[in-house]
Amino acid sequence: AFFIRVVAESFDVRLLSSVTTDLVAEACARHRTTPAASAALGRTLTGTGLLAMTQKGHERTTVQFVCDGPIGGIVAVADARGDVRGYVRNPTADAEPVNGKLNVAGVVGGGTMHVGRELGADIGTNREPYNGIVEITSGEIGLDFAYYLTVSEQIPSGVSLGVFVHNATNRVLAAGG
Repeated sequence: AFFIRVVAESFDVRLLSSVTTDLVAEACARHRTTPAASAALGRTLTGTGLLAMTQKGHERTTVQFVCDGPIGGIVAVADARGDVRGYVRNPTADAEPVNGKLNVAGVVGGGTMHVGRELGADIGTNREPYNGIVEITSGEIGLDFAYYLTVSEQIPSGVSLGVFVHNATNRVLAAGG
């Protein structure tokens, strides 16, 4: 994965960007996910990696979607160095496309998004982990990350996450956020 961070302190703005095509393609190939499950997993991996970019050193971010859709749940873990991993509970989950697009919200459904930020407690920093929980508002993943940042961390945010899957071959051709 390739991550970029830009900070414009005079405007109090931060831009985080990432190209995660290889990461998402490898994860989806290993887990043999359907196209909709690939999009859900890829968006979660990318979003979690972007959240972890705001941390330092040995800190780690865990994002978990506890959801009632056919995917059954999504988990991703990333650290400040850019290492990201994750999985979906049901890699064969699928939903009918909507307007010709993958139905990510249809495989995710409703539930809660949990974000844990471990601040180096595992190496003796004695800092308590931060845990935030918000309702899944859309199931489209990117909007849910934006909602989490705005409500739980009080950072007004716009989040765009995308995964392009070739339907005929089920290969991830592009991913990022």
